[in-house]
Amino acid sequence: MRIALVDDDPDEIREVAVVLRESGNECSIFSSGEELLAALRRDTFDILLLDWNMQGMSGLKVLAWARENLDPPPPVIMLTNRDRKEDIVFALDAGAIDYIRKPEDPDIIRARIRAALRREKPENEHGPHRFGAYEFDALAKVVRIDGEAVELRQKEFDLARLLFENLNRPLSRGYILQKVWLSSPDIETRTLDVHISRLRAKLDLRPERGFALQTIFGFGYRLDSIAIAAE
Repeated sequence: MRIALVDDDPDEIREVAVVLRESGNECSIFSSGEELLAALRRDTFDILLLDWNMQGMSGLKVLAWARENLDPPPPVIMLTNRDRKEDIVFALDAGAIDYIRKPEDPDIIRARIRAALRREKPENEHGPHRFGAYEFDALAKVVRIDGEAVELRQKEFDLARLLFENLNRPLSRGYILQKVWLSSPDIETRTLDVHISRLRAKLDLRPERGFALQTIFGFGYRLDSIAIAAE
């Protein structure tokens, strides 16, 4: 999981980042809302932890920008020392998925993040996942199209599943490489391009089948769900 933490006092969230990284997450710390916005224009994160009170752009302004400019926006947790009931209600009404009062134990923050992501995207690791004519069998590592199995290599399967589970969501190259290849230093971005090309062909990803795999130049890729007109 890729997590962005934003606080104009990085010392306050460094311990949180350490605990999250020890759990296998990739954490990026930003010192301002403007710095995070620059990162969001070129990269993808699973969840954002935003301080409310920051010089320049506040956490709520970052939340508003994400909801207006990212489709879909990543879930946002406000991490702040403001504890008035009115502030909590305001932040949740503005689109935050949770609200954590600082200081809080890093293990509790980690648990709240997991709970927030479960609410956003319920996990079903072992059952089949169906997307139109495409069915993913996670146990057998097989993709079936209209019931017919398609032979995929391990990384091709992992990449295809990541794309289908994030339909209509732009995914940066860095995000994909971290999720599928665990950001191995031996992996070149050309490897990703080759795998994308193979998936287009093997899975016959085209609008007539209801899906189109788009290249977002300078960013990454997006698998779009296309409505098929009834005959």
